Amino acid sequence: MRAGSNKNWLLLGLLLFMIFGICSVVYAINSQAEKPEVPKIVNKVQPLPVVGTVEKLEELLSSSAALQKERYDERMMVMEKSMEGVAADQAAAPAPTANAKADYSDTNVQVQGVDEADIVKTDGSYIYTLKGKQLSVVKAVPADKMKLVSKINFDNNFNPRDIYIDLNHLIVIGDSYKNNPQPVYQEKRMIYPGPPQYTPQTCKAIIYDIKDKSNITKSREIELEGNCLSTRKIGSSLYLVSNNGIPYYRPGDPIILPSYRDSAVSKEFQSISCDRINYFPDCVYSSYTIVASVNTNNLDQKVDIKTYLGNGDNIYASTANLYIALTTYPHMQPLVEDSAHPQTRPELKTEIYRFALQGASTNYTGRGTVPGNILNQFSMDEHKSYFRIATTTGEVWSRGQDISKNHIYVLDNELKLAGKVENVAPGEKIYSTRFMGDRAYMVTFRNVDPFFVIDLKDPQKPQILGKLKIPGYSDYLHPYDENHIIGFGKDTVEMKGWNGEPQAFYQGLKIAIFDVTDVSKPVEMSKVVIGDRGTDSEILNNHKALLFSKEKNLMAFPVTLMEKTPGVKDKPNAPPAYGSFSFQGAYIYNIDLKNGLQYKGRISHLAPTDYQKAGDYWYDSDNNVKRILYIGNVLYTISPGQIKAQSIADLKFISSLEL
Repeated sequence: MRAGSNKNWLLLGLLLFMIFGICSVVYAINSQAEKPEVPKIVNKVQPLPVVGTVEKLEELLSSSAALQKERYDERMMVMEKSMEGVAADQAAAPAPTANAKADYSDTNVQVQGVDEADIVKTDGSYIYTLKGKQLSVVKAVPADKMKLVSKINFDNNFNPRDIYIDLNHLIVIGDSYKNNPQPVYQEKRMIYPGPPQYTPQTCKAIIYDIKDKSNITKSREIELEGNCLSTRKIGSSLYLVSNNGIPYYRPGDPIILPSYRDSAVSKEFQSISCDRINYFPDCVYSSYTIVASVNTNNLDQKVDIKTYLGNGDNIYASTANLYIALTTYPHMQPLVEDSAHPQTRPELKTEIYRFALQGASTNYTGRGTVPGNILNQFSMDEHKSYFRIATTTGEVWSRGQDISKNHIYVLDNELKLAGKVENVAPGEKIYSTRFMGDRAYMVTFRNVDPFFVIDLKDPQKPQILGKLKIPGYSDYLHPYDENHIIGFGKDTVEMKGWNGEPQAFYQGLKIAIFDVTDVSKPVEMSKVVIGDRGTDSEILNNHKALLFSKEKNLMAFPVTLMEKTPGVKDKPNAPPAYGSFSFQGAYIYNIDLKNGLQYKGRISHLAPTDYQKAGDYWYDSDNNVKRILYIGNVLYTISPGQIKAQSIADLKFISSLEL
């Protein structure tokens, strides 16, 4: 029995060995078949040139110094001209996001998943709000028992601008100053020598631990020399972009290098050497653009710093890429209207630099150029690996070839031109743009508001599908759904101006819903006009002031209302009269596609005595409503001085809290 058993075990072992060998061979063959050789990634993008040495930096700055005065003079001339004979300009702005997981409102942002800093944030239980040099943390739920749980006071060397929050962190973004003044070299100064020293401004982010709301502690500081251009936050990655001008630079001056501070590494500022500075070809300015990337979940990880010689004007960020747009004047082009007295004008172009967002780092991946200049961040968009951008060339006050024209360009993944729609609405300029999937909506204006619907489904062949001409204009376009969009702007009336030509004069605040179901015939399906000439709202130049919830059929925004005194009539052939101050606070609307815009009510934080004391105008009071948000079925209006809670259903007052 024992001998036979041993023999069986031997045979079994041999069989297992053979099976193992066969399986190994099959596995190896399958592995080769299932895992083909990964091709090497060939980066076709030429890296940005490196400054490298102080001598090269001096050369670049010297070559750009003379141009910058020309550019400044040209810009001033353009600004002065643009003020003549055109309705009051107001900047356009961005879009909405709804929180699908929790029943509270988020900051209205341009791209879902890409957070933008604001003066008020909520996490569904607490409200975080800035007032001057103080940040308040308020327990907002339950609404009838609101209470202040923490305050953070900032020193005189820090001016907070806005904030981010997540589960564990509060991030305060603001302006500060380096403690060590820098000398200004006076050699070769002829006239206007300037001050003997200057204190460099910084863009500063302070990160706090807020797991215990009653005991908030500072975790880290990041400080970039320069002014804050903009910031974004995607998940745990924070991105800061600063512009750092080189003050009073003249050729021959000693070079001042940019610097930054990361408290995780050192309390002191660290200079950025020339071998760590790249530059933007054709966009060399006496300024540095610094891009910092921070992992807020790993506060020991060093900040990623990328520095470029050049000056950023606007940024756009998707969840994958950061784009920095720079306006440049490639050359001066002679005009031919009068050959005996040739004139020159700047030919504006927009340079776009793309940086891949790779967690807490950025990597330059391409550069593109389009004619004209952009209005704001909403002039740019990324969709299905294509980059779309809306620009304006020329001037509304000009004539002939130099009259203003508007364009949309589509760039491919290498930021090369794929398609375009040019020369839209000659004599007008872009007041707002909104890209939504395979479409773009663009509002231009001079005397009337053409609302254009543009098809971008085929990137090589974009085309105008339809347009609608109506009085007024929209400064901001906000998506309702794929076939409806909301416009916020001003109503206008057209009459003869001082030179006898038609001119538009803005009136009250106008909100309209555009129906683009039939793209060839867009329709203004619902509209309201609030107040008279002089009525204003922050929504016209800051999209974050809008509260919008399609699910709750809810829309709200702050308004400063100006109304004409009853019985006062406009004078014949004279510009419309301005209204007098009558209200400041939040206007609340129900909104749906069946009933359109339905006025629900309004909420003010001003006391009756404030209205009694008011004259024809109002000012930026601590009781001016700045933001509106909701948590559950409660609507919260926030001013620097207080928070009010009211029922969404009937706007019935619940409670208030002085800040």
